[in-house]
Amino acid sequence: MRLILLGPPGCGKGTQAKTLCRDVSAEHVGTGDLLRDAIRRETPAGIEARREVEAGHLVPDEVVNLLISERFSRQDRPSRFVMDGYPRTLPQAHAFDKILTGVGLALNGVVMMEVRDEVIVQRVSGRWSCPKFGCKATYHIDSNPPARPGICSDCGTGLVQRADDAPATVRERLVIYHRDTEPLVPHYEKAGILIRVNGEGDIGAVGDAIRRSLAARGLL
Repeated sequence: MRLILLGPPGCGKGTQAKTLCRDVSAEHVGTGDLLRDAIRRETPAGIEARREVEAGHLVPDEVVNLLISERFSRQDRPSRFVMDGYPRTLPQAHAFDKILTGVGLALNGVVMMEVRDEVIVQRVSGRWSCPKFGCKATYHIDSNPPARPGICSDCGTGLVQRADDAPATVRERLVIYHRDTEPLVPHYEKAGILIRVNGEGDIGAVGDAIRRSLAARGLL
């Protein structure tokens, strides 16, 4: 299984990717964790990324692509994975296609989690996450609360709420998503690997829908 999870910010990609990877013994590949690991290890991509982060800039496509290339160039590269947060743009998608071709891997599917903007805004205002590297569990005060308020159920770390989860900021992020990421839909649709899933149910229902769709394609 080699998948990408696509969808607007706050649609639950991280939660679904983590659960799916656990169930099928695949690696959850998130750009945030790769970025922090590369900076810590001082890889070429990590050095470039640190410069951008310390300058207060967004990490540009070419550096993110280098992060992904470094991960898939290693001997321990995953042969089964779920991508979460990458690619975000068409240039990144084209770069990822080349990276995978270069190591003899190919995507099996791209799951598009479809959620309306207003639903996203409502969801995100109650979202909290675990800041611990290697965990990154996410919660919602209504639909997926932790066992103890404010504490990660997986590792016991205190939960945090991202500053950019304010409604106005979420709407700005959705504008960027529609502009930059939605063009990936026809790209993967043309490749014949796009799988559309209604992402507006609860976590369990959406997870079940993803698994049914993957099973129908022979991917589970």
